[in-house]
Amino acid sequence: MAPKFGTSGLRGLVTELTDELVADYVHAFLSTVRPGTLYLGRDLRPSSPRIAKVIRDTAQAAGVDVADCGALGTPALALASMGAKAPAIMVTGSHIPADRNGLKFYLPEGEVSKQDEAAINAAYADRSRYKGHETGACRDAPEAEARYVARYIDAFGTDALGGLRIGVYRHSSVARDTMETIFRSLGAEIVPLAQSDTFIPVDTEAVDPETRDRLRSWCHEHRLDAIASTDGDADRPMLSDETGKVIPGDILGVLTARLLGAKSVVTPVSSNDMVRRLPEFDEVILTRIGSPFVIEGMARAAHPEIVGFEANGGFLLGFEARIAAPLSPLPTRDCMLPILAPLAAAQRSRTCLTELVAALPPCFTAADRVQDIDTEKAKAFLDALIRDDTARTAFFAPFGHIATTDLTDGLRVDFDSGDVLHLRPSGNAPEFRIYAQAQNEDKALALVRHAYQSVANAVS
Repeated sequence: MAPKFGTSGLRGLVTELTDELVADYVHAFLSTVRPGTLYLGRDLRPSSPRIAKVIRDTAQAAGVDVADCGALGTPALALASMGAKAPAIMVTGSHIPADRNGLKFYLPEGEVSKQDEAAINAAYADRSRYKGHETGACRDAPEAEARYVARYIDAFGTDALGGLRIGVYRHSSVARDTMETIFRSLGAEIVPLAQSDTFIPVDTEAVDPETRDRLRSWCHEHRLDAIASTDGDADRPMLSDETGKVIPGDILGVLTARLLGAKSVVTPVSSNDMVRRLPEFDEVILTRIGSPFVIEGMARAAHPEIVGFEANGGFLLGFEARIAAPLSPLPTRDCMLPILAPLAAAQRSRTCLTELVAALPPCFTAADRVQDIDTEKAKAFLDALIRDDTARTAFFAPFGHIATTDLTDGLRVDFDSGDVLHLRPSGNAPEFRIYAQAQNEDKALALVRHAYQSVANAVS
């Protein structure tokens, strides 16, 4: 299957992301934005340096200057490029395996919309070629990561995490050093954990059982208050409490939105319903899955104090908030804010993360993914559930009686019991996502396990 745009950026197999294809997409992007300077970043996948070089060489030959930020997190690249009012390309496959990679495109004002993606695809189909006046220059731009680090030190203050002992699960996250620098600068003691020279596709939305066991073991062994990590390109957070239990990304989003004083919250339909049950939020807008849809929703919000977040934890700040000092808007998916805000909130209330989460309304979610699916079978399976009442009733009968369905993104089924199952194919990889919600954690996990087997039989 040829590389294509999914929920966030262009993705495909590394073998299909040839130099020619990458160069063609760079020209297509440059033709739509016509920049003087292009910011460039990459993650730690083995294929990323090669792809970044193609982008750099293509842009320079087209007469565009390149600010090469090297290996850094996607939100750090976005912060730098938006500050410079320049477009950017991030080479990353995010959380998917290393045999795949991709490009994330940023306009001078932030993430591309679905309309922007259509324009890039049209320029690609036309084999558009961009040409400035002369060969572009290239410079290294290490200040991009430094600016991102300073953003959080300035906003939270140097004693925000004083006394905490935080493990950093380093694996192959491009932000592993960045996280440690920020934590130390905010007063925490750091315990580095499990760096890998081989790329590990950590999916913060569906953390595997082996990783969960390691987190619990590390917390006990090192007497940690929390463990923090990210996906490969650092736009999705992972945070465990002091027992090593992973806090779901949409719960991190709720805790972060509360600390910031948000009034309008935008989040995909897959997120925990808890956000709609809290009186602090005057408006909750539900969208399709993917940050472009969240950004579109944020543009419709009624209040200026607007934030967005996804079930994977990526957080978008749409207004100038204040913590210890002002924190400027960053309307792109970020990992660091939804890690720092819950830790700082727990410190302020002199409690632990477990107690902070327990004080929220009881509403529990779980998620998993069936990998290496037959995408055509998956499409036919989901289409049948959506269009055929008999097929839908039969498939969901073991889980309860259907009360309502929602087709905002995939198929979400609410049962009379209050339980929820939500099924959708991934937009980035040959995977099928399963989300569940229930009044207790054990039930949510059981729903996902049961649904996983039924879905796997249908789409594999």
